[in-house]
Amino acid sequence: MPRIGLVVTLAALNSLLAQSPSYRVTHTYTLGGDGSWDYIVPDPPNHRLFVARQNRVMVIDEDSGKLLGEVTGIQGAHGTAIAEKTGHGFATSGNDKSVVMFDLQTFKALGRIPAAEDADAILYDSASNRVFTLNGDAHSSTVIDPLAGALITNIPLGGKPEYGASAGDGKVYANLTDTSEVVEIDAKKAAVVRRWSTAPCKQPVAMAIDTAHHRLFSGCRSGVMAVSDYQAGKVVATVPIGAGVDGAGYDAASGNAFASNADGTLTVVHQDTPDQYRVIENIPTPPGSRNMGFDPTNHRVFVVSAKFGPAPAGGRRGPMVPGSFTLMAIEQVLPAR
Repeated sequence: MPRIGLVVTLAALNSLLAQSPSYRVTHTYTLGGDGSWDYIVPDPPNHRLFVARQNRVMVIDEDSGKLLGEVTGIQGAHGTAIAEKTGHGFATSGNDKSVVMFDLQTFKALGRIPAAEDADAILYDSASNRVFTLNGDAHSSTVIDPLAGALITNIPLGGKPEYGASAGDGKVYANLTDTSEVVEIDAKKAAVVRRWSTAPCKQPVAMAIDTAHHRLFSGCRSGVMAVSDYQAGKVVATVPIGAGVDGAGYDAASGNAFASNADGTLTVVHQDTPDQYRVIENIPTPPGSRNMGFDPTNHRVFVVSAKFGPAPAGGRRGPMVPGSFTLMAIEQVLPAR
């Protein structure tokens, strides 16, 4: 009898495992348009995506893939920040060291704020009601009043920042890729108050946050994700990810973190405990899909890619095939039976 019970239990377990959901591309939308791309920033309450496209930011409906409008007049588009309570969005214009403030309903540019060299990622901190740019080559963060659209100050960071995250409690975090560190910024004081090493991770770029457990996820170009306890200011775990990471996300509902990689993978990492993690999937994506956005309201990961022609002699990549720029939604689905 015990043996029969064991067989039944194992059969039930195998059946359960066979039915466990995995991540797949569920929707594909051809957006077209010219230009390279950078950050994909979701606007969860409105199910919109802000996608940086070299000289503009495309605003896309998540559910239909429809182009809702564009923020224009940008010289080197990188990131977008959404300050919902002020009705304003902010887009970095890296080539002219500025930030374009725009209306969140009409997408019309309302003003231009001076930033610094290589204004790249940008984020909004609700606790301080301030916007923070991360200026790579300037090794600084520009602090902006999102209501007036005015420069407050520039914070020296002591290294080259890439992406960052707000903890929602008045602290902002950023990866420093050249020194392999995380810095903690006091948003009200507009000053760096702590920093710690991401070793053994090197070149941390992408960042996501788990505010419930006070964890940061740094996607590193050395092929790992470093998980930091941001209260203790130290790395507590690392897990392997794909090559050429540039985007990260975290889903509190599933306990899964994501790293989007240029090698054509989306690495899914599960949080067993706040200090223990394991890779559960590497989802195939088109090569070059290294940027991602995550919408916590529908649990979808969004990536973009394009097709390219033959590379010229001695070149790394050929020209983009006209009209081939594509948005993909990735979500958990049950396997077909």
